Amino acid sequence: MATKQENVNLLERSKTKPPKLYKVILLNDDFTTMEFVIEVLRIFFSMGQERATQVMLQIHNEGSAVCGVYPKDIAETKVSQVSEFAKQHGHPLRCQTEEN
Repeated sequence: MATKQENVNLLERSKTKPPKLYKVILLNDDFTTMEFVIEVLRIFFSMGQERATQVMLQIHNEGSAVCGVYPKDIAETKVSQVSEFAKQHGHPLRCQTEEN
């Protein structure tokens, strides 16, 4: 039978680390409309109109902006969804992940 100290040591070793987080970044281009970028931010990143406008202006003025920070699988899914949505609507909007 394990002692109390041994049980504590087992519990400490079994703790898992939180997953690494990844930034989802939208990149500026000369063809995607500002309105479309705002729509993407509202649909895929649950931003309100005002916040989406602020982020869109950051993308426009600085070349890119972080739209959210997520675990790797969610970040990659967001990139896929945004890229597919942009493609369906004829926009070359680019989206990428970067480790936080």
